[in-house]
Amino acid sequence: MHKSDRLKNIKSTLLSDNYYILNKVTFDYLMSSGKWVNQMREVYDRGDGAGILLYNKQKKTVILTKQFRMPTYLNDNKDGFLLEIAAGMLDKDNPEACIIRETEEEVGYRLKEVKKVYEAYSSPGVMTEKMHFFIGEYNDDMKVNDGGGLDTEHEDIEVLEIPFDNAIDMLNNGDIVDTRTIVLLQYAIIHKLLN
Repeated sequence: MHKSDRLKNIKSTLLSDNYYILNKVTFDYLMSSGKWVNQMREVYDRGDGAGILLYNKQKKTVILTKQFRMPTYLNDNKDGFLLEIAAGMLDKDNPEACIIRETEEEVGYRLKEVKKVYEAYSSPGVMTEKMHFFIGEYNDDMKVNDGGGLDTEHEDIEVLEIPFDNAIDMLNNGDIVDTRTIVLLQYAIIHKLLN
């Protein structure tokens, strides 16, 4: 953690460690006005993650996943299912090793190389998570299994190979609402990955 002259008296209280770590953090913060104020935040630490947009230039397709996400169901996502890029937690791996592993587990393709395009905080007001984002070109020869995730993690992932134009239509009509997926699809548009 970096030292900041605008913070002091940082205290952390564990609220939960059932699945990930939830802490109540209180601290004194120096406002721009020069006044010190006491603040409190609940901070969820689930570790860092990596995600990838898989694309095929010849077929002009992308691979997305579809899976149930309880938090979205509780926040008015009709059936709780989201269309997403393949992604996962680093689990002490470096980001590149993580996304190669997750790609094989979730969608069944064994990649030899990936390209990192950026890293960013997912929801900085409440989570410590930093996501590492990649793109990777795939072809049919790289398919080693059907994907779907790990039974030991109770994953139930549907693998979808979608024409890129259809994915952009889904993005534009609101069928894709996962921020990570939106940003990587926009990256593909801007950088003309499939033109």
